[in-house]
Amino acid sequence: MSTITEAVDVDVPVRTAYNQWTQFETFPQFMEGVREVLQVDDVHTHWVLDVAGRTREFDATITEQHPDERVAWHSDAGPDHAGVITFHRLDGTHTRVTAQMDIDPEGFVENVADKLGVLNHRVKADMEHFKEFVEERGFETGGWRGDVDSPTS
Repeated sequence: MSTITEAVDVDVPVRTAYNQWTQFETFPQFMEGVREVLQVDDVHTHWVLDVAGRTREFDATITEQHPDERVAWHSDAGPDHAGVITFHRLDGTHTRVTAQMDIDPEGFVENVADKLGVLNHRVKADMEHFKEFVEERGFETGGWRGDVDSPTS
């Protein structure tokens, strides 16, 4: 299992950054290899990825979500991974968005990619693409402000 941590400072208020991140169906517009994300309900998503030329699908559950603070998840089946995205208000118009993910690569190709740092590079690039995506608009394409309490709360 590998842990990846990447952060990016975006030139939008924390509410805008958070609201945009909750629009999972826009992820293919700024995440390489993500073909589709379907929001099944408030806490369930279905992902379709392109990994080294192969289609991979999995379901994930949002395990904790608090407006303007954090979104945490884990995969239900398929590639074993979990993570949290946190949002830190730097000032009224700047936000630090931090992704921390635990990923257990499957198969030879994914393990080699992990060892070569390809997964880290992809997450870093996706965070930069999110920055460009939200800053170009200056506002979010939507937002979900509901709370999901952690199972241990």
